[in-house]
Amino acid sequence: MALYLRLPATAGFNIDNELIVINAFNANEPEQSLHGKEVSIIASGPSIQQMPLSELLDAPVIFVNGSISLTGQHHFSDIVGYVISDARFINHQPEILRQYYTGQPLYATLAVFEAMATAHPDIMRTYHHAMRVLYPVDRPWGVKSNKLSFSKLIFKKKRLNKRMPLSYFINNPNFIIDGNYKAADIGVSLNITHGFVEAGTVAYVAAQLAFSRQVTSIHLYGIDLLNSKQPRFYEHKNNSAPSMLSNVMNERIVPSFNLLGRTYQSYGVPVINHSPVSKSLFNTF
Repeated sequence: MALYLRLPATAGFNIDNELIVINAFNANEPEQSLHGKEVSIIASGPSIQQMPLSELLDAPVIFVNGSISLTGQHHFSDIVGYVISDARFINHQPEILRQYYTGQPLYATLAVFEAMATAHPDIMRTYHHAMRVLYPVDRPWGVKSNKLSFSKLIFKKKRLNKRMPLSYFINNPNFIIDGNYKAADIGVSLNITHGFVEAGTVAYVAAQLAFSRQVTSIHLYGIDLLNSKQPRFYEHKNNSAPSMLSNVMNERIVPSFNLLGRTYQSYGVPVINHSPVSKSLFNTF
């Protein structure tokens, strides 16, 4: 039987010689439960501009990356999460956090928080109590370099930084892993207290977060995929960040979302894709 590493309950960040501590996500925290609500995840695809967002203003919503800029145009009364999994977003669009982040519950990886500690130290100081760390299950320490955290684990560094194959978690009850997919193993988490599975898009992380927070259904908006060469709704042609979606769409994103949809449906939590662009890609939505 495999032995699974226990993920750290906190992470520390050195900001101007001050230790800022952020707790890891824990589904057992009472405030993390969404108590059977229907949750909408709003991504950044261009189709968002055609979506009837007025219908979501009073609904529980989770933003990812730049979609939080919609709060500048609309008043969302129940923002239950904001997810960032890739530090490149912080480095490419630093003004978005500066303008639109005002203490909403923020869930991010260690790499993201390290980027924020450099680009937005005041935000970290002010709102760290509203932030939670999310760990990718197959490389939880591999994206961390801040020496204040895990100093007691330095002797284990080489082993902990080594990326583990998803097949390592096949018998772990917190994950569903499909090792039969031709391109690479794919998977989905049932409780991201123990880590999330990556699939090449932050929306996949947000969906696993929503399920882990006890929702009754997950609605996806702006996950367009087929038009990933177009700027995101908050970008224009001259300032758009590179998108990797087209590179991983067929090999990881589509089969992963199909696995997620089937898995969560089996637990009574339907996942509905509202994107008019990518709806036909998924066979379970």
